[in-house]
Amino acid sequence: MITFKNIGSDFIGANCYYLNFDGNGIILDSGVDPKKKGKESLPNFSLLKEVPTDYAIISHAHQDHIGSLPFLIKEFPHLKIISTPQTRALAELVLHNAVSILNKEISDEDFVPYSHAEVDLLIKSINYLEYEKEIVLSSYYGGANSDVKIKFFDAGHILGAAGILFENQNKKIFYTGDIKLSKQQILPGATLPLTKVDVLILETTYGATSVEEIPEWDLEAERFAKEANNILSNGGSILIPVFALGKMQEILSMIFILIKKRKLADVNLFVGGIGKQISSVYDLNRYTTNRIDKEFEISSIPTLDYNEVNNCKDFFKSPSIVLASSGMMIKGTSSYDFAIKWLSQKHSAIFTVGYMDPESPGYLISKARKNQSIFLDESSRIKVNCDIKNFRFPSHSNKNELLEIVEKLNPEKIILVHGEEESINSMAKLILLQNKKRKIFLAQKGKEITLLN
Repeated sequence: MITFKNIGSDFIGANCYYLNFDGNGIILDSGVDPKKKGKESLPNFSLLKEVPTDYAIISHAHQDHIGSLPFLIKEFPHLKIISTPQTRALAELVLHNAVSILNKEISDEDFVPYSHAEVDLLIKSINYLEYEKEIVLSSYYGGANSDVKIKFFDAGHILGAAGILFENQNKKIFYTGDIKLSKQQILPGATLPLTKVDVLILETTYGATSVEEIPEWDLEAERFAKEANNILSNGGSILIPVFALGKMQEILSMIFILIKKRKLADVNLFVGGIGKQISSVYDLNRYTTNRIDKEFEISSIPTLDYNEVNNCKDFFKSPSIVLASSGMMIKGTSSYDFAIKWLSQKHSAIFTVGYMDPESPGYLISKARKNQSIFLDESSRIKVNCDIKNFRFPSHSNKNELLEIVEKLNPEKIILVHGEEESINSMAKLILLQNKKRKIFLAQKGKEITLLN
């Protein structure tokens, strides 16, 4: 018997799932919810107390997929952890960075953050598996039919991201993780298994977003350059909130290439935080993973460190572009602090470039218009003097690409995950319109789904 259970959030954040293959217990991802703090941000690990647990497989190194791994291993130290080698390298950076953030944010005496020493031990314990190499996962306590073959496929989302193919007793399950079929600036898009699967665990981030709202990357880059030139030529500066992992590397590379092609004004580019270290991991792995241009190095892009700017007013003395994390302008991050300054500058602009959680400050800012007043918290009313421009450079598949994945893998059963309620419901309807015989499951937290008997 093969069963599935959602251990994390019903929607996006704290992604964590459990598969049981006849007693061989496999945990898929172990993330945190970025909108919450302390214990509230973690998956419900108590749901794993009474079930067999053998492996933890991490699809990629974004915090909503890996951020609670140290807490998971504290509770289940026997777990064998597996990821791609690139995810292991990135995990070292993002988890160490998270230690510093947790120590600043958490005041709950009942919640003990993990330490840098624990991260070091954790990273050493991660076993890596390269793309399209197969291994067998065996369980000490599992039944006679519990052995599982697994294989990673490039998910095209960020460096090291993997879709995961499971095979047990000639039955196949594919977990997309976060997947992007079409190209970005650096990554050329996902690779899918060349086989039919029985069960598909499908992300749905953009399941309710019109395809027309997500243009092709190169067309959106042209629009970005046009709007940016309008701001820069008027003496303004541009703030771009980005995730330090993935989005920063893609957008910085796009900007540099636009400048080289003389489609964008050549101005100072500012970056900071762990984004520069992450870019080094991208460069080191350019020959070992799929790339559009394996010769291109992010480190070749001339940048300045915004942490070395003592006065924020200096950003406005001459036109510049600042890429700062977090991508959703979460309070306490560099992009949030910069946004407060940018909002008062009538010649400058904030450009958003990706997904914004509806409950995040970034979403509120992205929906604001010039001369409008907004409340970023209960006490601070801020007038929007700068321009707000929204662009779509997604690292997730659009709804047509998600349907293409369904069509190519042709599963009988589909579990919909990683999407807001509207996105999940929209994808369910579209999949059934495509083929009414398919069975659709919603991954409700704590509810066990029997996939195969």
